[in-house]
Amino acid sequence: MTEIRLTQYSHGAGCGCKISPAVLDAMLHSDLPKAQFPALLVGNESKDDAAVYDIGDGTCIVSTTDFFMPIVDDPFTFGAIASVNAISDVYAMGGEPFMAIAILGWPVNTLPAEVAKEVLEGSRKVCAEAGIPLAGGHSIDCPEPVFGLAVTGKLKKEHLKRNDTAKEGSLLYLTKPLGIGIITTAQKKGIVKAEHLQKAVDTMLTLNKLGVEFGKLAYINAMTDVTGFGLLGHLCEVCEGSGLSAEIEFSKVPKFDFLDSYIQQKSMPGGTQRNWDSYGKKIGSLGDLQRVILADPQTSGGLLVSVDVEKSSEFERFAKSKGHDLKPFGKLEAMNENVIRVK
Repeated sequence: MTEIRLTQYSHGAGCGCKISPAVLDAMLHSDLPKAQFPALLVGNESKDDAAVYDIGDGTCIVSTTDFFMPIVDDPFTFGAIASVNAISDVYAMGGEPFMAIAILGWPVNTLPAEVAKEVLEGSRKVCAEAGIPLAGGHSIDCPEPVFGLAVTGKLKKEHLKRNDTAKEGSLLYLTKPLGIGIITTAQKKGIVKAEHLQKAVDTMLTLNKLGVEFGKLAYINAMTDVTGFGLLGHLCEVCEGSGLSAEIEFSKVPKFDFLDSYIQQKSMPGGTQRNWDSYGKKIGSLGDLQRVILADPQTSGGLLVSVDVEKSSEFERFAKSKGHDLKPFGKLEAMNENVIRVK
C-alpha cells in the first residue's frame, strides 16, 4: 500500500481545528429558558472540560467528547493521540474514566479502510493503557478524516475539580510543555526535525492520569487541561470563572526549548491567530514570541493546576513522587484591568 500522509487530507490539525473561543461563545448563546437540572453539577456554563452529573450516592458521572482531524501522518499514532486527548477531559475533572465510544468520520472513496483500521488500533492501545474498553462507536462517510472518543468516567463528589473555583494567591502549574501546534505545523510544512517531532508526539501520547491523583488533593482548588485555546485561553477561563486575574512569568512557563527556529520560519497554526483575536484584548502587553507560544493551540496538552500557596511545597513533593518535577510559572491575584499579565 502506498504510504499515506494523513495530515495532507485535512485543512487543520488536532485541536488547532477547534472553533475559536469568540465564535464558540456566539454559538452557545441561547435566548431560550434554561431547563433546570439540579443534579447537573457542571454543564457548559463554566466552559469546563466535561459535564458532571451527581447520581445521588456520593458518586458523580463525568461525560465528555473530543474529536479532530489528523495531527500526525501515521494513522496508528493519530488514533492514539486523539484518544489520549479525549480521555484527558475526564482526568482534568479529577475523574477516572471507565468506558469510551469511538467517533469516526472517514473519506471512504479516498482513503482505504485498512488505514481507518490502524486509527482504531491506536485508540484501542491507549484505551487499554487507560484501563478502559473501547466499547463501540459510530462512523460516517466524511470529506476529511476525523477521529475521537466519547468518554465516560466517575469520581467521588468531594474530588471534583472545576475550572472556575480558583482562589486568590494560588500558584499555577502546568504538567506538559507548550509548543505542540508549532511543531506539528512544521511537520505539515516539511521542515520539522525528526527528534523534535518525536518529542512532541511522546508528549501528546502521555495520558494525564495524574489528574485522578490530583482530584484527591483538597489544596488543588481548580484544574483544567490546556488544549486548542492555548495556555492563555484556558487560563482566561479559569480567571474569569473564578473572578480573578493572573500574573505569569514567561521564562518559567514549561515549553519546548527548540521552538524559536520554527517560529522564525513562520511555522504557526492558523488557530494561534484565531485564539488571539478572541481574547487578546484581555491580555496585558507582550512580545510576538510570547504571543505565538502562549496562544499556540495544544493537542493532548497538560493539566493546568491551581494550588493553595501554603501547600505548594507539599504539592511539588507529591508530583515528584509521581515522576513529575513541577514548578510554578504564575500566580492568581485580585481582578484587575488585565485578565492575564505576562512578565
